[in-house]
Amino acid sequence: MGGGLTRTGWLLMVVFFGGAIPADGAITLPAVISDHMVVQQGTRIPIWGHAEPSETVTVALAGRVASVAANQEGHWRVDLRALKAGGPHTMTVAGRESTVRVNDVLVGEVWVCSGQSNMEWPLKMAVNGEQEVANANYPQMRLFVVEKKVAAEPQEDCTGRWVACTAESAKDFSAVGYFFGRKLHGELRVPVGLIESAWGGTPAESWTSHESLTATGEFNPILDRWTQVLADWPRAKADYDAKLKHWEEDAAKAKAAGQEPPHKPWLPLGPEHPHRPTSLYNGMISPLLPYAIQGAIWYQGESNAGRAYQYRSLFPAMIQDWRRAWGGHDFFFYFVQLANFMTRLDQPQEESEWAELREAQLMTLKLKNTGMAVIIDIGEAEDIHPRNKQDVGLRLALAALAETYHRDLPHSGPNYKSMRVSGNRVTLRFTDTDAGLLARGGGPLKGFTIAGDDQKFVWANAEIRKNSVVVWSDAVAKPTAVRYAWADNPECNLYNGAGLPASPFRTDDWPGVTVDKR
Repeated sequence: MGGGLTRTGWLLMVVFFGGAIPADGAITLPAVISDHMVVQQGTRIPIWGHAEPSETVTVALAGRVASVAANQEGHWRVDLRALKAGGPHTMTVAGRESTVRVNDVLVGEVWVCSGQSNMEWPLKMAVNGEQEVANANYPQMRLFVVEKKVAAEPQEDCTGRWVACTAESAKDFSAVGYFFGRKLHGELRVPVGLIESAWGGTPAESWTSHESLTATGEFNPILDRWTQVLADWPRAKADYDAKLKHWEEDAAKAKAAGQEPPHKPWLPLGPEHPHRPTSLYNGMISPLLPYAIQGAIWYQGESNAGRAYQYRSLFPAMIQDWRRAWGGHDFFFYFVQLANFMTRLDQPQEESEWAELREAQLMTLKLKNTGMAVIIDIGEAEDIHPRNKQDVGLRLALAALAETYHRDLPHSGPNYKSMRVSGNRVTLRFTDTDAGLLARGGGPLKGFTIAGDDQKFVWANAEIRKNSVVVWSDAVAKPTAVRYAWADNPECNLYNGAGLPASPFRTDDWPGVTVDKR
């Protein structure tokens, strides 16, 4: 499976994008089509660029040849017939007076790695990072990092380059992306190309197109908020400049006195801020279109936790948005559920933004060709960036190997399916119970709470019975709801026999703390 636009869609896109025509008549290609690239196997391969208007451009790669005339704006695109994994090859792109050669081209599997800081987190800062970097020598894995860019309009190119995976190139690359790609490369025995397009601290709306954000009116509160931000920008910028001037003076005095300088003032929200809706889609996703990919992996959600109910629709809208942009194919999209984080509480936590965000992520599995890596067991209470990126990449790769590549292997922990109440006991049934349910570490199951119609949750007893869990409390005579791992940082230990943790869940749909936050 791969991406590609129809010819009509491509022409509309390039007219919208605009773009300079090479002044000297030379053929130019976008950054993502360059030496050392990996092109997606088993699907048509879009190649595009600029030339003189009406110039005929011929592209040749591994026996596949196609020609097209550039349009009046100088844009052109060809779709080469599918290739099998292999290489290296040399691709030629020839016009009337110039030929561009793209060297060391591999054919294999291509994945986009996107999200916020936990996706951006570099390999060198993962658990055992020094040794992982030293071992990162995979000539047939190729890495491309999209340079950070905020843009008000869709861009047709970015800054970045393909490089072979070495200790030097991998050390600052996404750890999650690297571990995901390394597992695929080892199992599939084909070249793997990874495109990192991530920016720490950013919300999902920054990665979503304007068309999708305005399609239904549901996300108007986001857009209205930013309309006001942009209107206030001149005043906010003037205030910031004044504070910055004072800070520079104070910092200079502190340095002269051998003292710690004061904290630099934060740049206020404005037109160049990465939180601006659509800005990162324009600057960091649009330039990749319509490069053929197998799918995307995504680690994000922390910056939307305060608006978790909104994320129930925003996140699926973003996924569908990317799929439309890549030509309407339901390409594979695997994402990471938020890890456990913050202080662990002694009493049941009835209100948790992070639990609600995890629920929104779980609900997104209703979309076709999606999968989720549950990491409720590897977070760190005092650090929003868990260093164990190995298990994150591995669990994403298990989903891809099972769903995308049809390997017969467990790839998900237990997922809640249904409940049945009998007296004061609730029997919960689960899917994905490979080799049976178990309490990891032995001892009793932890993390279950139970409530009656009063919606007051108390800790519950829980016992495994085959592929079900029976839950009860002597304090709740007539239970109506059960929750599992419903907290910022829950203590929980339900796994399946494959060693994968159960996703947090609840059986009720009572309004949560973020229900009215938009």
